[in-house]
Formats: sequence, C-alpha cells, structure tokens
Amino acid sequence: MNVLFVCTGNTCRSPMAEYYLKSKNIDGLNVSSAGLSFPYDPASENAVKVMAEIGIDISLHKSRVLNAEAVEKADKIICMTKRHKDIVLSFFPSAKDKVSVLGNGISDPYGKDENAYRKTRDEIIKNIDNFLDAIC
Repeated sequence: MNVLFVCTGNTCRSPMAEYYLKSKNIDGLNVSSAGLSFPYDPASENAVKVMAEIGIDISLHKSRVLNAEAVEKADKIICMTKRHKDIVLSFFPSAKDKVSVLGNGISDPYGKDENAYRKTRDEIIKNIDNFLDAIC
C-alpha cells in the first residue's frame, strides 16, 4: 500500500506524519509526503526538534510539491485538513475515492513555538495509530 500525506508546505505536518509512519517499519507499506507549494524547503526547525525527541530524524527532509504522478501512485492520500482535501480534489477529481483527512484535521504549528509543534506531533501520532488500527 502506498500512503501519501499532504499539507500546505510539506515542512511540518506531512513530513512528521510521513516519518512517524515510516518508523513503524510495516512490510508492504510505502509512505511519502507532499505539499501544495514551496518545493525544496527543509523541514522546519521545530518539527526537526520535536521529532528528534521521539527518536525520529527528519533533518534531511526536503519539501515536494504534490503532482499527478504522486497522486496516481498513492493508494491512500491523507490530508492534514479538509481544506487540503478540497484543494487536492479540485486538481485531481479522479482521486476522490482515495483522499481523506487525518482524524478531524491536524492543527498547523507553522510559525509557533516548540510546544505547538509537540501538540501537533502528538495529534499526528494519535491519529496515525488510529488509522493503523483501522487498516490492520
């Protein structure tokens, strides 16, 4: 199964989700992430810090912009908010059966302090663990 996480810039939420799910080392599960803008940016400093606190290194991450190839390859496209989902579907309406929102949506920590990033990280972990329970 190919899982693709999507957020705005692919520097905070979607890379945290991508690397957390990758850390589970689940056979047959390929995980990636993309954003709706800003290619080649590094992961945000606070995202790197809070993921390192749980032993996950995202320091080498570079943002990618969502494209048709990634959408086609994905079996599940998991967006961080309903707005992201709406944007994805406006560009890729044929993906409607594989696009969803993680939980009830994940708050955006961009520009906030480390505590906001920890809260977002913990929301992501909780909702990915629930997602895994549903597919396993």
